[in-house]
Amino acid sequence: MIITEMTAREAAALINDGDMIGVGGFGPAGAPKCIPPALAERARAEHAAGRPFKVDVVTGASIGASCDGELAAADAVDRRLPFSVNKEMRHAYNTGRVRYTDLNLSDNASHLRQGITGRLDWGIIEAVDVQDVRGKLRIYLTAGIGIAPTICRMAEKGVFVELNTWHSTKIIGMHDIYEIEDPWLRTPVRITHPIEHIGLPYIEVEPSHVRGLIMCHVPDEGRPMAPATEVTDQIGRHVADFLVWNIAHGYVNGRSLTLQSGVGSGANAVLGALGRCTDVPDFNIYTEVLQEEPLRLMREGRVATASTGALTISADHLQQLYKDINEYRGRLLLRPSEISNCPEIIARLGVCSLNTAIEVDIYGHVNSTKVGGTMMMNGVGGSADFTNNSMLSIFTCGSTAKDGRVSSIVPFCSHVDHTEHYVDAVVTEYGVADLRNKCAMEKAEALVAIAHPDYRPLLSDYLRLAARYGGHTHHVLSAAFAMHDTYRRKGDMRLTDWGEYIKD
Repeated sequence: MIITEMTAREAAALINDGDMIGVGGFGPAGAPKCIPPALAERARAEHAAGRPFKVDVVTGASIGASCDGELAAADAVDRRLPFSVNKEMRHAYNTGRVRYTDLNLSDNASHLRQGITGRLDWGIIEAVDVQDVRGKLRIYLTAGIGIAPTICRMAEKGVFVELNTWHSTKIIGMHDIYEIEDPWLRTPVRITHPIEHIGLPYIEVEPSHVRGLIMCHVPDEGRPMAPATEVTDQIGRHVADFLVWNIAHGYVNGRSLTLQSGVGSGANAVLGALGRCTDVPDFNIYTEVLQEEPLRLMREGRVATASTGALTISADHLQQLYKDINEYRGRLLLRPSEISNCPEIIARLGVCSLNTAIEVDIYGHVNSTKVGGTMMMNGVGGSADFTNNSMLSIFTCGSTAKDGRVSSIVPFCSHVDHTEHYVDAVVTEYGVADLRNKCAMEKAEALVAIAHPDYRPLLSDYLRLAARYGGHTHHVLSAAFAMHDTYRRKGDMRLTDWGEYIKD
């Protein structure tokens, strides 16, 4: 195998101002950790010399702090897509320093292949091994994939591979690499079971396409999940009861129950609580990110099989998984994000989705991205992919935030990511609002009933006042955002008088 070994600085020196780089991995899992900091260092040096230096960055989803955090802090990013959870990057695009494109993850790789995203110059991939087989290079990935296969194929100037020996080669064979065909009249993606193999366990490229091999030994950047709370445990119990009720009525198949769970500590805790409910049958997982609770449930046998785009777990947990890899072999599979989030597969498997809302309005619209309608939190990620195509689409949220000063149930969402047409149920610690087969006003009554007791009278009063204006959905447009406005002015949504917002 003839590949040029180089340092991260040498690789960064080849990247120019205005280039677009594609970064492998999904979340911190599988993300390169050496070249991005070197690129940030170069950007600072160029800026200090009075020269411009910014790159466009496209990833599978969120990415580790050594990429997003370092580059954002160095003011080295012009455009970023499609998703990020990093605090530095979030501040950069909420202050206009980075042009951020929010995008459904299922569209990401396809947009690159179609040229919608623009020309991809470089790829940066983390691997656990690279093998020369009959004149082709096989790149074996680590704990996350994202859009790495498409990056490797589309990067016009070449690919840098960070060969990270911190990861164990035991993970080889746990990946199923497959790219969806370009439009039009594509071949069906024939996955009929969560861990059915359709691809290869590696990415294959021409040796000349790999411009440099960077040797490193750097731990993954996944952090432990926050512990469960009384609220997340209550939500988990309500979700469990709701699933059992749906199975009993034949709305969900209990013999092949397949769940998806969103990203974050809340989602992780809810899935753990659900797994502890013995009335819920053992289930499969088809999701974009596998966190710590699902892996615990796999060890216990509660989760039979799991397909994911990434293992977003702490470094200690990931090393333990490598040690016990044989317990997961044949039950756990890692896939590119366009497959983990593929609408066709989600619909075929009859997935039941569990995602997290920032706020829900009284008619069932969900805001999952923008706080106050303006400040981007993370991005839509894969929540729309699953919500729009699942057999049963559930959103969970605590009834309040900011120590009770913000209600998660509001008259009108300040931003809408998921319309009422795709949201089947909303769950807070106060119960389940099943929105299926309900008219608008029945939805409103169900959602007010699971709001925090402090806010139920306010929401009921709003509905009563709005009823005077009639219509299929009752709204007073001048008052629809009164709770948001009150929080903006006073730091608390609990307004005392709707009268100042009612304009007859």
